[in-house]
Amino acid sequence: MTTTFASAAELQALIGQEVAVSPWLEIAQPRIDQFAEATEDRQWIHLDAERARRESPYGGTIAHGFLSLALVSYLLEQSVQIGGITMGLNYGLNRVRFPAPVPVGARIRAHFVAQEVSAIAGGHQITWAVTIEAENAPKPVCVAEWIVRLYA
Repeated sequence: MTTTFASAAELQALIGQEVAVSPWLEIAQPRIDQFAEATEDRQWIHLDAERARRESPYGGTIAHGFLSLALVSYLLEQSVQIGGITMGLNYGLNRVRFPAPVPVGARIRAHFVAQEVSAIAGGHQITWAVTIEAENAPKPVCVAEWIVRLYA
């Protein structure tokens, strides 16, 4: 379900609250393979299913932690629509952690809490507290503060 706001300024009233939860997204092996190619990170734990079954504590391949993080923009886009925005830019990240792995085939989703909203020249800067979970996992797979700039 998408949460819609007429403007970024409307988020000001929701500071400290969960604004949205994204739909589930499956992390299949082809996505992991493509991420490995794009980032040159070809560790066996991500790509070699047989070796991962034999040697890893996870029983199979796992996604790169940075793959989960890279999907944050997409997951937000699937769950929040803000009117009047012509462009959004990543401004930075704080306190990024990967408390648990994402096993191949797992479904993930993100929870977005508005932490700060401030006016900037031509738009707004929003700091989101993001928690990405894997379905039926006891711990989050990624937590971060994500700072974005949205321009009208």
